[in-house]
Amino acid sequence: MTATQLLVTGSAERRPRIKRKSVQTIIWFVALSALTLLVLYPLIWLVFATFKPNAEFGQNPGLLPDNPTIGNYLKVLEGIGGVPLWRFFFNSLVLAVGAVIGTVASSALAAYAFARVNFKGAGALFAGMIGTLLLPFHVIIIPQYIMFNRLDLMDTYWPLLLPKFLATEAFFVFLIVQFMRAIPRDMDEAARIDGAGHWRIFWSILLPLIKPALITCAIFAFIWTWNDFLSPLLYISSPENYPLPIALRLYNDQTSSSDYGATVAVSFLALVPILLFFLVFQRFLIEGVATQGLKG
Repeated sequence: MTATQLLVTGSAERRPRIKRKSVQTIIWFVALSALTLLVLYPLIWLVFATFKPNAEFGQNPGLLPDNPTIGNYLKVLEGIGGVPLWRFFFNSLVLAVGAVIGTVASSALAAYAFARVNFKGAGALFAGMIGTLLLPFHVIIIPQYIMFNRLDLMDTYWPLLLPKFLATEAFFVFLIVQFMRAIPRDMDEAARIDGAGHWRIFWSILLPLIKPALITCAIFAFIWTWNDFLSPLLYISSPENYPLPIALRLYNDQTSSSDYGATVAVSFLALVPILLFFLVFQRFLIEGVATQGLKG
């Protein structure tokens, strides 16, 4: 058999394989696209629902509004209870940014102590900290409320922000500890030979290397704080201090008429910062989750 015949025979054998792979690729693409649309349908419905008049809620459960309007957005921009919408956004931003700074800073310092400092009882303290992950938040609500009430810190942001600066989030501490343990200790020893102390090692050597973990903690802290409803409900009583999750309740009050159009409009606007924050930092989040627990 000549070389030309071999080439023709090989090409003929490869064509069915390529065709089968193409069909499989198309099937997978269609299936994954359908699954994606199914998962995103609630969000898509929310977007279109913001253009529905209030009278259509309960009568038109479909995706598209019968009489689209931008009145919901105009009503929302006016604010509610004498408080403008931007104030609710600003309050949520203050809480979210403060939580990110406090959580990342305190968790990183606590993680460095557990991962790099040898002190008596470190193992027991670390195990106790991990054990707090099993403790429901509802168990500490009443003692925490009594403590902040006696400190006269009610209707302020201190009860919401102060624990963030005390490394109370065991999940984030554990995550950063795992990253630090994956970094060889030889770097610490080399820095100590050059005269560096704990602070210099933490700030100049370890901190740049654990950036994926820090950004992962920042993303989760931002999203959890931005969506938190129960904690602000317990400690904040003045409408001008309400974050967005509490402000949403004002538009949908069972003791009076409920404005569903304004409620869905505010809900969508509240999602926008989270979506933007996640899209900007998603690659760091994936890198952080994918590499946690690795050992050097």
